[in-house]
Amino acid sequence: MKVASYIAGLIGLAILTVLVLHHGLHDVMQLLSEAGWSLLWLVPFHALPLLLDAQGWRVLLAPRDPQSRAALPFLFWVATIREAVNRLLPTANVGGEIVGIRLTKWRVPNGAAVTASIIVEVVLTLINQYVFTALGIVLLVAATQATEQTWTILAGLALSLPLPIILVALLRYGKVFERMEKFVEGMLGGGMAALLDGSSLDAEIRALYARHGRLLVAMLWQLSGYVLGAFETWLALRLLGHPVSACAAIAVEATTQAVRHIVFIVPAGLGIQEAGLVLFGQIVGIDSNVALSLSLAKRMREVLFGVPALLSWQVLEARRLRNSLVQPETRTDA
Repeated sequence: MKVASYIAGLIGLAILTVLVLHHGLHDVMQLLSEAGWSLLWLVPFHALPLLLDAQGWRVLLAPRDPQSRAALPFLFWVATIREAVNRLLPTANVGGEIVGIRLTKWRVPNGAAVTASIIVEVVLTLINQYVFTALGIVLLVAATQATEQTWTILAGLALSLPLPIILVALLRYGKVFERMEKFVEGMLGGGMAALLDGSSLDAEIRALYARHGRLLVAMLWQLSGYVLGAFETWLALRLLGHPVSACAAIAVEATTQAVRHIVFIVPAGLGIQEAGLVLFGQIVGIDSNVALSLSLAKRMREVLFGVPALLSWQVLEARRLRNSLVQPETRTDA
């Protein structure tokens, strides 16, 4: 998987380079230069949709954390790290969830409950991605009276729709992780299988799926985060001197995100995000050099928002490691 991610990353980087050179590096840099420091507003603005996502996660985790040890500020911090790992590191969009499980267990020791909340949250995110993409396509069709590209995306969306439905059914009615535990036990022995505890995880997932009200509320928080996140595109284009309507911003953001999620193996969506913005931006009247400037502004925000999150995680990991080494020495001296 790592080799595939590196190869995909190199291909994506090549696509990005070709796009920038083809559409004019000078024009792109001039647009960014004219916008200047005002683009830094994208960094604090991104906290808002991420906070809504964290609130949706909190709704799912709350039944197993009645004392709110993993309160919203803590989950927001974990969410920033999850996103940074997925966006900035070659983890094929799954490393962030693994890190999120580890960090949340610092506050909620019930590993099965924490893992179930993240798995269900990821499934709801997938469903919301379909809803948001469908909204974007509707707005795109309304704005352009339909084009070949929009109908192609709509067809691809319809063809792939059975995938999340099957996933939901398997997690709700199947014993996915219990079967996985038995498979691991057969391959690696009971010691490794004990780390998975598949039956408990399946039970926690089914318990979450039974809470229909919580699932709906969590989905609404997530969908609100998606819609609010689209206004990053609206704000960035305004700062770049090429304003568009809110509907156009949602349409471009939704369709571009859909492409980026489909080609998830490419680290940070290198080249994929840029190609999507150029393609769908042209449909709503955004020039290619403006679309590339928008993408680079978004990447600047990803780095400025994500790197501090990763550093804070590493600082706390180092502190916990130091404390774990000091405590045994203290007991020995005593």
